[in-house]
Amino acid sequence: MAKPILLTVDDDPEVLRAVERDLRREYGQRFRVLRADSGASALDALRQLKERDDEVALLLADQRMPRMNGVEFLAEAMALFPRAKRALLTAYADTDAAIRAINTVRIDYYLMKPWDPPEENFYPVLGDLLDDWLADYRPPFEGIRIVGSRWSPASHELRKFLAGNQVPYQWLEVEADAAARALLGPAPEEGAAGPQLPLVVFPDGSRLEAPPPLRVAEKVGLRTRANNPFYDLIIVGGGPAGLAAAVYGASEGLSTVMVERQAPGGQAGTSSRIENYLGFPSGLSGGDLARRAVAQARRFGVEVILAEAAGLRADGPYRFVKLGDGSELSCHAVLVATGVSWRQLDVPGVARLTGAGVFYGAAMTEALACRDEEVYLVGGANSAGQAALYFARYARRVTMLVRGQSLAASYYLIKEIEKSPKIAVRNCTSVAEAHGETGLESLTLLDTRTGARETVPAKSLFILIGAEPHTDWLPAEVARDEHGFILSGPDLLREGKRPPGWAPDRDPFLLETGMPGVFVAGDVRYGSIKRVASSVGQGSIAVQFIHQYLSKL
Repeated sequence: MAKPILLTVDDDPEVLRAVERDLRREYGQRFRVLRADSGASALDALRQLKERDDEVALLLADQRMPRMNGVEFLAEAMALFPRAKRALLTAYADTDAAIRAINTVRIDYYLMKPWDPPEENFYPVLGDLLDDWLADYRPPFEGIRIVGSRWSPASHELRKFLAGNQVPYQWLEVEADAAARALLGPAPEEGAAGPQLPLVVFPDGSRLEAPPPLRVAEKVGLRTRANNPFYDLIIVGGGPAGLAAAVYGASEGLSTVMVERQAPGGQAGTSSRIENYLGFPSGLSGGDLARRAVAQARRFGVEVILAEAAGLRADGPYRFVKLGDGSELSCHAVLVATGVSWRQLDVPGVARLTGAGVFYGAAMTEALACRDEEVYLVGGANSAGQAALYFARYARRVTMLVRGQSLAASYYLIKEIEKSPKIAVRNCTSVAEAHGETGLESLTLLDTRTGARETVPAKSLFILIGAEPHTDWLPAEVARDEHGFILSGPDLLREGKRPPGWAPDRDPFLLETGMPGVFVAGDVRYGSIKRVASSVGQGSIAVQFIHQYLSKL
């Protein structure tokens, strides 16, 4: 298989040779490094590469080139290789142009000249960009294939599970793909049953029919059991709060295991784009953030296992987390960071068609299936706004159904939505009923001001409303409010009194729950701010209180 290409462009021969040398030295084993001495010759080279079906991973262009500057070159190169990472090499005086280019040609980064030493000023930035590119890179497919129906909830759940865990797969829709039918084999004789769908075909030729996600996880090497029976810290939940706590806890010497029931990243991990996270001027997807955080946590020795927490109990100084298979893990301290789930839409037809045209969350695995179709989204906050912008890349039209009188998203998102010709916003509108037999066929919409109803054809409905905490598995000592959000710290001290059954001769720490040694962080915490940065901050702060708790044992 041909190596992906790194193309550097500069009219200064000495600078061009230096950039090429540094790229070859660090990346030559994984990538092919090409150079061009002008924007025009670079575009000619890209056209030839396109004809040969080669892949370009990185375009690195100098800003100050005659006839065609770096920004102009990158703008034209985008049309040929839209997935390539784009970086600009600038002098100090060009910084304003580079910042403008972030918005105009969506460059991923700009680097200042001189970049010596490259180990500090060159490779960390490019390495990050190339890791991002490789995470989405799909060479000729040789991995897992899934054969199933677009209208199958089991197929949808399996695809979502694998995508969330960064496991590449090829989706073959049985209704439309000849390769899918070929994998199923000859039609069964009359009265005989064919393979149960979804059918998972592995590279070694082995197959699983209609498997639960955890069975596939075990087959592909994802960890579903912990290595040890005891840890300093068990983190339940792998969203931004849990991942931050894992990184800080393990980096400070705590033996740490993180228990996640679906996929690291939590609800944030399903976001198509996070634009306002500090340090990422071009934004990043929730999947990218989760991938980076998991890699960082594993670097410090964190174990990440896919399992569901089913119970929690205390025995003296020890805490025990019961898993869904009945086994238990023990520890000194627990952090609950289970986040929230999307609130269910309780209208006729929705529950029956969930996974068969009705989806909760952005469900990016369904985007390609929505190409040139009309997509409906329920919700008006940030997650719904980001999902609308994402689906607008594929769908013919995206209609946002907002129960209130206006969008509740961030200002920058509202402006992006207003600019998109493919997104319509219907305020004061809700879904009254979903219709369809094997899949979604139409929706009845209700105008909440007039009471008027309208039925519209629809194949895809995505619901992004509200937040419900996953806390039913916790014992009564972990006090919660009437909605299930976990109380901690000062919120436990009702009328100046400590929680019932509280044994220690001290008040609970800021993020400590009603069970000593059990802490909470992120969206599942009562009164939390529902933002990624806030969850990351709480996860890292919680580790400091955990250290204080452990020092008193």
